[in-house]
Amino acid sequence: MKRARIIYNPTSGRELFKKNLPQVLQKFEQAGYETSCHATTCAGDATQAAEKAAQRDFDLIVAAGGDGTINEVVNGLAPLEKRPKLGIIPVGTTNDFARALGIPREGVLKATDAIIEGVAKPLDIGKVNGHYFINIAGGGRLTELTYEVPSKLKTMLGQLAYYLKGMEMLPSIRPTEVEIEYDGKLFHGEIMLFLVSLTNSVGGFEKLAPDSILDDGMFDLIILKKVNLAEAIRVVSLALRGEHIFMITMSSTQKRIA
Repeated sequence: MKRARIIYNPTSGRELFKKNLPQVLQKFEQAGYETSCHATTCAGDATQAAEKAAQRDFDLIVAAGGDGTINEVVNGLAPLEKRPKLGIIPVGTTNDFARALGIPREGVLKATDAIIEGVAKPLDIGKVNGHYFINIAGGGRLTELTYEVPSKLKTMLGQLAYYLKGMEMLPSIRPTEVEIEYDGKLFHGEIMLFLVSLTNSVGGFEKLAPDSILDDGMFDLIILKKVNLAEAIRVVSLALRGEHIFMITMSSTQKRIA
């Protein structure tokens, strides 16, 4: 019998997955899987759980949570020579990776069906400073936003929590001077933010990297140059429609990054 290991964040999405766990287990059982679960307890726990499950020769690892949980699971699997298949049940705040993959985000059971009925395919991942990433890596003071938003606020307000915190932080943010090398070229200047993206959906913005493709072997590099508060607000407004890359304050290119 095939074996599946579900690694889930019990606090994600107002505990949505935990409430649906009995039905999820039933669906996997009906699909011929012997299924067991691991509820994460702290940062990094999902990485260790995924690595141990792979070493125990599970056929399928299911990551249930937000982008952070999924990324931790990938970091447990990516360094291994023999990797099980990975399924995703998105129950986080923004669910960028699931959005980019077209995984159902409107229900735990629909995502479960997609895993059972779907076909596995290889996807690009990135690596920086020994850490793997599945959707973005970035730099600049604006990236601190993701760490500044309290978990309780994300649970209460969802994606809106990031926007509100961003508006609060913008007036005090100062640009950072950087050098970025890509395809033998060099960018040097003051920036508010740079993103190296594998997916088109970042931070809940579905068109932030509109040309990004998950399996083309390329990164999308997006740079937000030095802007004032009014310009930053305009960038956010245009980013919602995918029109920001045409602004003089933005730079976007599809390259292999050094």
